Amino acid sequence: MSTGVQPPADQRRFLFLQGPHGPFFAKLGKMLRAADAQVWRIGFNAGDQAMWFRGPGYIPFTDTPENWPAFYQDRLDEHQITDIVLYGDTRQIHATAVKEAKARGLRVHIFEEGYLRPYWVTYERDGSNGHSRLMGLGVLEMQKALETVDMDVPEAPARWGDMRQHMFYGALYHWYVMLRNRKYKGFRPHRDISVWREFQLYFQRLMLAPLLAFDRIAATMRIKYGGFPYHLVLLQLEHDASFREHSPFDTMPQFLETALRGFAEGAAKHHHLVFKAHPLEDGRVPQRREIRRIAKELGIGNRVHYVRGGKLAKLLNHARSAITVNSTAAQQVLWRGLPLKVFGDAVYAKPEFVSKQSLPEFFQQPTRPDTRSYRDYRHYLLETSQIAGGFYSAGGRRQILRQVVDLMLADQDPYDALMTGNAPPRQQLHSIQ
Repeated sequence: MSTGVQPPADQRRFLFLQGPHGPFFAKLGKMLRAADAQVWRIGFNAGDQAMWFRGPGYIPFTDTPENWPAFYQDRLDEHQITDIVLYGDTRQIHATAVKEAKARGLRVHIFEEGYLRPYWVTYERDGSNGHSRLMGLGVLEMQKALETVDMDVPEAPARWGDMRQHMFYGALYHWYVMLRNRKYKGFRPHRDISVWREFQLYFQRLMLAPLLAFDRIAATMRIKYGGFPYHLVLLQLEHDASFREHSPFDTMPQFLETALRGFAEGAAKHHHLVFKAHPLEDGRVPQRREIRRIAKELGIGNRVHYVRGGKLAKLLNHARSAITVNSTAAQQVLWRGLPLKVFGDAVYAKPEFVSKQSLPEFFQQPTRPDTRSYRDYRHYLLETSQIAGGFYSAGGRRQILRQVVDLMLADQDPYDALMTGNAPPRQQLHSIQ
């Protein structure tokens, strides 16, 4: 972690690496330049280049991944970089970059999807998710830091805001990588599938959206009017960094089998199990087929349901409990005071909140979270790392940019600023404008 007083903005030299799909990093770089900082961006493929929108300071990396560390170190030296900016810290090029930046005492700014999504994003320094400072912070420390705060907790809007834009920019990004990537001959995707296959999956999901919506509505109605008690399983993307880097499972089917066996062994015979897919699930892992196969083997096929994406609130309204690997959607479970079982590392996996029972015991008689402590925890996040807005819609980007540049230029990271009483007032989020 970097220490000491930060130099003024006109002495700050930012190097951007890969960001979320869409214009957010380009807009952020523009505002940092408006603050008098200098900004460069390293791009690894034609999608990165296109999403910089002809902004100045673009540096293409066209070599192979093996030569990335030397190239990166040379750019740090050449431009006398003081800060690096990136989205997620687990993909290999970012993990290498963060390690070198920390060794040099540089500031590391990390963006991620919101811990309290859907309408907040995460801004931290030095690490996120399983590498976040939140992993080592206890609830008592958070409650002490909140003693200087005398404002109500902002409420979330009732809508997602930018899922369609997220899908659009994802498809556009992969189109550029697939068809305009001639200059980047050394590029290797950080996913396990080809860029062409990833584009196909994005495009297929866009085209099938009406059919998928009908299937989701039908499944939700069967659950709503079924009249049976049920437990909820919050699924994640198998290729998501939190699942790959911060969980005990190598594949999603391993978790599916664990969940179904625990339910078969522990749940009452009249209870059902509902699997809720991630909103961006694209079918690269045949989740529904695997669930049906395992449930049939265990003799519980008529008590198991699968819901494709959609809003979580409707399912949570009548759920008895929830389990997950480490999905951020679990924060909505805790907000409602429902029992929660977690298998992986997560910033919310505090002993006050999550059950330590075995899975059969959890399904039989789950323990409830300490809701008062969770509300303090949530308040702490909203005063520190959670920034109102979204990466993908124009309104969401405006919300973020109103706050985050000042946070990036500040001497202290958001956690230290709150603990020392130096945190700036946070924007109250009422609607997306």
